[in-house]
Amino acid sequence: MAGIDGLINLVVFYATLALAAWAFIDAIIRPAAAFVAAGKLTKPGWMAITGIATLVLLWQGPLSFLGLPAVIAAVVYLVDVRPAVRGLPRGNSSW
Repeated sequence: MAGIDGLINLVVFYATLALAAWAFIDAIIRPAAAFVAAGKLTKPGWMAITGIATLVLLWQGPLSFLGLPAVIAAVVYLVDVRPAVRGLPRGNSSW
């Protein structure tokens, strides 16, 4: 039984780490002006939140005291902030 538990733990660890890393990389590639235009926290703020979340998950894992808030932070970015920032046009639009 310990083998299955260990495998599930490993899958959850890598899945949440990939989720947080995706949120961090996405925050890096989005333009800073889009965050302000969407009415969200600034780009450096979200980069710090998702970057720290990634490091916490790498260091402690998702099933720790700080792991759950780290997963929640990454999910909030991907579900709320990313669609708002992604929906805005890129670059200087003339309209």
